[in-house]
Amino acid sequence: MKKIIVIAALCMSVFGYSQVHIGAKAGVNMNKLDGENFNSNFELGYQLGGFAYVNFSDFLGVQGEVLFNQTNTKIADSYKDIFDNAFKKNKTLNYVSVPVLLRLNSEGLITVVAGPQFSFLTSGNQSVLENGKKLFKKTDFAFVAGTEVNLRPVTLYARYVWGFSDVTDFGSKANSHQIQAGLGLRLF
Repeated sequence: MKKIIVIAALCMSVFGYSQVHIGAKAGVNMNKLDGENFNSNFELGYQLGGFAYVNFSDFLGVQGEVLFNQTNTKIADSYKDIFDNAFKKNKTLNYVSVPVLLRLNSEGLITVVAGPQFSFLTSGNQSVLENGKKLFKKTDFAFVAGTEVNLRPVTLYARYVWGFSDVTDFGSKANSHQIQAGLGLRLF
């Protein structure tokens, strides 16, 4: 019985201190697919969405987001003869990404965030008869790490996203890499 009372008191103190904050964010998404079938240069895209976070203390919190990410890439020249007739060389992939991030120094000027991200392919403007969708897998799993500068209610953020999943269904393995920077606005 003592253990239950101690656990209940601990939970009440943590959740009694915590406060939910909600906001919107938008920014640039520099991305590339790292594989021999794709150009290795970063391509410009964008991302926008919303976030919610809960602080358990001034130092620790957790943040969830739902983001729309545009990923642009180009098929490498080595596959030119195969794909020029059926597919455009430039590819735009639209993902809905859901990162769940641990926030360190959550209420300070500089916040460090890190955690997993799961993304779903929503569309790929690929080509004739939608055949391009068959080139890319429908999900991507990644790790996110970055920093935020908190100028309440505005937040400036920068992060790097390392993709662990193979995102292509043709040729050799390809992983996504993204550099994201942008602005967040905490609504409350």
